Amino acid sequence: MKYTSSTTEVPDAPAVPRHVAIIMDGNGRWATKRFLPRVGGHVKGVDAVRTVVEASARRGVEYLTLFAFSSENWRRPEEEVSLLMRLFVTALEREVSKLHANNIRLRVVGDLSRADEKLQGMIAAAERKTAANTRMTLTVCFNYGGRWDIMQAVGQMVKAHPGATDFSEEQLAPHLAMAYAPEPDLFIRTGGEQRISNFLLWQLAYTELFFTDTYWPDFSAACLDEAIASYQHRERRFGRTGAQLAEKTN
Repeated sequence: MKYTSSTTEVPDAPAVPRHVAIIMDGNGRWATKRFLPRVGGHVKGVDAVRTVVEASARRGVEYLTLFAFSSENWRRPEEEVSLLMRLFVTALEREVSKLHANNIRLRVVGDLSRADEKLQGMIAAAERKTAANTRMTLTVCFNYGGRWDIMQAVGQMVKAHPGATDFSEEQLAPHLAMAYAPEPDLFIRTGGEQRISNFLLWQLAYTELFFTDTYWPDFSAACLDEAIASYQHRERRFGRTGAQLAEKTN
């Protein structure tokens, strides 16, 4: 299924967000605060991923998208980048069978060309293994950037319409990296920062934003419930007035 843009069609606003997108921030600061090396925070962050995946599936979230490694994260110290690559491999080795057993589909989106052949092969195998699962789609954004996503989609759109000079959102949308998912209903960023940081720039146009000071390793099922409760108190107008929404519900 291909989903349309919220700027062209008003989507449903379910009580439980269909799609939750998360920037998992604060691993390094969590470790520093405890006088641990940054690696300790990243390792603990993997445990939080497991917790949030399980909690999201239990609450009926259909799509969960996690920003694991951005296109800008290559600027970090080489040792830390190498560690993050190893953690990704380890997580795939340990978690894919559990995801499959729980009927969860795994997708990895981003520019995978910078991953080594072993990691690319593991990603492809994991996606194939879980492709038919229907309970929830877990998307991991790896070497992903919102601007990269838009530019690669534009490139594909131009190739698909040779000679055209005028394009629409409907023509671009199928080429975005996450065309298989509806736009996020709820965006969460942990760690106290309040910015989007080049994540899902196109898709977050009408998403409800939730920022928390909690570092990612401490983000629990209760923290997820707090974010969902905040979302449930928002009035999702999509350009309409509050009076129009009231009239629709009466």
